[in-house]
Amino acid sequence: MVEMMSNLSRTMSFNRSASFSRRGLSSASPRSRVGWIIRWYHVFVVIGFLVSSLVVITAAYLHVLPSFALSSHDNGVRKSNYSMNGSCNVYEGSWILDDSYPLYNATECPFAEKGFDCLGNGRVDQNYLKWRWKPVDCDVPKLDVRNVLEMLRSKRIVFVGDSMSRTQWESLICLLMSGVADKRTVYEMNGNKITKRIRYLGVRFSSFNFTVEFFRSVFLVQQGQMPKHAPKRVSSALKLDEIDSISSRWIDSDVLVFNTGHWWVPGKLFESGCYFQVGNSLKLGMSIPTAFEVAVRTWASWIEKNINTNRTRVFFRTFEPSHWKDHTFKYCTVTDQPVTEANGRDRSIFSDTILEVAKNMKAPINVLRITSMSAFRSDAHVGKWSANPSVPDCSHWCLPGVPDVWNEILLSYLLYEYNFPSK
Repeated sequence: MVEMMSNLSRTMSFNRSASFSRRGLSSASPRSRVGWIIRWYHVFVVIGFLVSSLVVITAAYLHVLPSFALSSHDNGVRKSNYSMNGSCNVYEGSWILDDSYPLYNATECPFAEKGFDCLGNGRVDQNYLKWRWKPVDCDVPKLDVRNVLEMLRSKRIVFVGDSMSRTQWESLICLLMSGVADKRTVYEMNGNKITKRIRYLGVRFSSFNFTVEFFRSVFLVQQGQMPKHAPKRVSSALKLDEIDSISSRWIDSDVLVFNTGHWWVPGKLFESGCYFQVGNSLKLGMSIPTAFEVAVRTWASWIEKNINTNRTRVFFRTFEPSHWKDHTFKYCTVTDQPVTEANGRDRSIFSDTILEVAKNMKAPINVLRITSMSAFRSDAHVGKWSANPSVPDCSHWCLPGVPDVWNEILLSYLLYEYNFPSK
């Protein structure tokens, strides 16, 4: 290329000193005319080569760059802050009213717990059902449920976590059932009724040969008996370096969705006599945030050793903010509309820890960063419209409601991953 450019430069320099008049050409000898023709031929060849190279490079750039943006990783974390088309941050946006919502009727869905069916439990205002999440620079694609059912054909979707995970599990089943003609083809595989204490629930969509399952694992790591020679205040220990004993049942799945956080509070731990343990050592002075990080790192190590991410898409949903009046968890006011100020609920040390651990994993993990968007939905909690109205609830969410949006985002990612067109 350098030699060709040098030749081109010498040729152009020669041309500037030559006469191009008809008279000059007509008086030149035949050999001179042949020389001119050869020189101009070289010029056109070089220019053609340069133009062709530029076209090829530009085409390659336009073809490769979008694919790179969509498949790029940030230190091992799949780019969960990008929307399905790779062009915007799906987690930055606002809630807008949309009359096409809700996506289903909880009273008609046998897998929505009565305690989460706020409308069925007497809630009169219905605006909380009509809010849609709108990212700043794009839209979460409106789902074609029949298309999603086809995408999930012959697959196994597994949710692992606490009651917030169970709520999302119920939401997904109800959303998908809206596209099933014969509801009798959807059933719990063991005939179980949904309760908050059962460790495993599995719903089969027999017409499409797939299951949506829930495993109750509130800490993700193993809770064991009190170690020998432990102080009297210790009744059990959370083994931070051991994944939950039921984890072997999570492995053979196509989609894994994890969450944890709401049980990592003194009331569920220290006040009930549960302390932290690493190896054979009891860590009585370890703080909850430090223990949470150790547990999430244990989870990350388990994922990298046991999950084939070429087959299994792994998601970790960040912490879901609650809207209690104070830290006593006794006083709860559900608003009529979403609030305009997050008041610090858009951040969580648990969410930050999940993001930091996932960022340094070798396995591709998609973090569903729902903390900020959910922080504005103080109108969407169960409140007094539960199965037990005497006990207020500003932690769990009404169905239909906010968990449906989490699932819309989850399903949109899966549609992209499995190369299914969204509506």
